[in-house]
Amino acid sequence: MPDSLLVDPEWLAAHRDDPAVHLVDVRELWEYDTIGHIPGAVTIPFDSYRDDDSPDPGTLPGADAFGQLLGEAGIDPDDTIVAYDDTHGVFAARLLVTALAYGHEHVALLDGDFSAWQRAYETTTESPTNEAVSYEIDGLAPTAPIVDRAAVETAIADETATLLDTRNEAEYDESHLPGAIRIDWREFVDDESRGVRPAAEIETLLTDRGISTDRDQRIILYCNTSRRLSHTFVVLRSLGFTDVVIYEGSMTDWEAAGGVTETTA
Repeated sequence: MPDSLLVDPEWLAAHRDDPAVHLVDVRELWEYDTIGHIPGAVTIPFDSYRDDDSPDPGTLPGADAFGQLLGEAGIDPDDTIVAYDDTHGVFAARLLVTALAYGHEHVALLDGDFSAWQRAYETTTESPTNEAVSYEIDGLAPTAPIVDRAAVETAIADETATLLDTRNEAEYDESHLPGAIRIDWREFVDDESRGVRPAAEIETLLTDRGISTDRDQRIILYCNTSRRLSHTFVVLRSLGFTDVVIYEGSMTDWEAAGGVTETTA
């Protein structure tokens, strides 16, 4: 099974027939059915695994709902989920973070997307036959890469973590967490290959922004849109940063609760 949160199309081509590898397409259903998909992929559309009204933080869908989604797709707790979309992986990354939050250990993002795959490999409009399984989730896993508001406040006060804001420039300039550095997930992506840029290029980008490349530092990501921070999470973890976590609350919620912020003049 993959030793990274990113797998390239060559790896997937060699492993997609492995019964322990479950390929998941998170695009809209009409895209899956009409445009086609990678052979063997099941469909779990993006909107099905996000819920603003669930009892869990942010847009996490709730343990029961997510367990039902995976079970209906025939995915067992020990299987490897490889997810993709056709938007450089930003929507698929959210599925992986959600799976990790609920304790599913083996996940990976296709490095590239459906268009990148289509350049070199076959696609299909035929849906696979999958037998549903029982997948029970008790709640957020103890290893969930999520921190609460109090943890963020402590990190700000003690300066014990690097805070990364994954929103756009206008959002950041208007208001951001004290000391936070803005990073746009799209800067990690190569438009031509549609995959993640080489590690050396990303390290240069981080250094230019004043972000340490120390793999052991704690990094806290936040955003108003969960998919953007999820993609950044996958990229940083794939590069060997071991302590990357997510604050699921939005800046809107943070400010409504009286949280301290900064603006960019």
